[in-house]
Amino acid sequence: MKSSSFRFLWIGQALANLGDVFYIVGLISIMYTVSQSAFYLALLPFINTFGRFISGYLSPLLFNKYPLKTLLSGSQSSKTFFLLVLASLTTVQSHGSIMFILLFIFIIAFLDGWAAPASRAMLPRLVNKEEIIKANSFFSVITQIIQLGGWALGAILVVWIGDQTVIWLSFILFIISSGLMMLINDSTEFRLPKEKHPIGTVLKEGWKVIWHTPIFRKIHVVIFIESIANVVWIAAIIYVFVSEVLKKSEAWWGYINTTFFFGLLIGGLFCTKYSSIIEKNLKKLLIFTSFSVSAVTLLFGYNSIAWMALVLSVLYGIVEQIKSITMEAYLQNEASSDDLPKIYGAQGALTSLTFGFASLLLGGMADVFGVQYVFLFAGTLLAIAAVYLVASKQSFPITYSNDYET
Repeated sequence: MKSSSFRFLWIGQALANLGDVFYIVGLISIMYTVSQSAFYLALLPFINTFGRFISGYLSPLLFNKYPLKTLLSGSQSSKTFFLLVLASLTTVQSHGSIMFILLFIFIIAFLDGWAAPASRAMLPRLVNKEEIIKANSFFSVITQIIQLGGWALGAILVVWIGDQTVIWLSFILFIISSGLMMLINDSTEFRLPKEKHPIGTVLKEGWKVIWHTPIFRKIHVVIFIESIANVVWIAAIIYVFVSEVLKKSEAWWGYINTTFFFGLLIGGLFCTKYSSIIEKNLKKLLIFTSFSVSAVTLLFGYNSIAWMALVLSVLYGIVEQIKSITMEAYLQNEASSDDLPKIYGAQGALTSLTFGFASLLLGGMADVFGVQYVFLFAGTLLAIAAVYLVASKQSFPITYSNDYET
């Protein structure tokens, strides 16, 4: 994976993802100061994921009309411009129109919606054929660590340098990312489709692959359930948990997210070092870690001891990372190179829409029933997903190594 274009891709996408997290964290802090409501905080990820859903759903139409590099660089450059406007707005008037802020969040999310499937589709073009699986795994680990662990760093930065400064930092990251995307050299010739298919047919391709392939269908049932449950680990819910349950200062919001980040890092390093062991025990690890994330989430919800919350957040990060990489391995081994971008596009639309509505649902539940009950609800959903995997285990190969067995 020594290709310079591959480095430009993963570094540029990593900076873009980190900037996405930072500016949302900054806005969460600003809006909580104004509203003091978990529901209003949950509006941020809802609008963000809804914009990604619409864009991700329409992304196949763009893939047929424009080269992947054009889509990536154009998306990031446009996001940079709109974030500049948003950063200027919050600097001049931090208590300005919430609707105006949400509008810009939607626009930025919409522009970003096709970036993830485009990155996945471009990746095999930038590395040697024998490095595709390794490159996909590396890219996945980096993306997951930044998307989830980036909240830790963002929360700490809000405490240290302030919410508005964090948003301007996101703008700087976006500028660098835009430049790196433009440096990518994609040698694959872009060709317009010879035949025009109806728009509806193009949009349904990824969904059809998932629905008609049993293992993909079962994986995405689990992904759907987990997209609802995992909302409890977003910064908005953790913020309220720290305040209402742990009775600690805002700094503990950063501490919990930091330990979560270290858990993800430990899980990623474990998968990198012991990849051969993981490959030989994919099914066992998938089931074990699925039950583990449920147990840790339930324990976190029951707990009101601050230091124990840090321990549990580390454990959750470890098992969640291992489970995600195991799930990714099944998708990458079972899907063809042509189907994989379509699957990721459909998956992105599914998780964005589900996560967005679940953010509103669980945010409202936190206001009405209390944030601890939200964690108990999430842990129960994760347990249901784990039981479903056990019931569907015959669809999952044990391993993809040379001594393959089912």
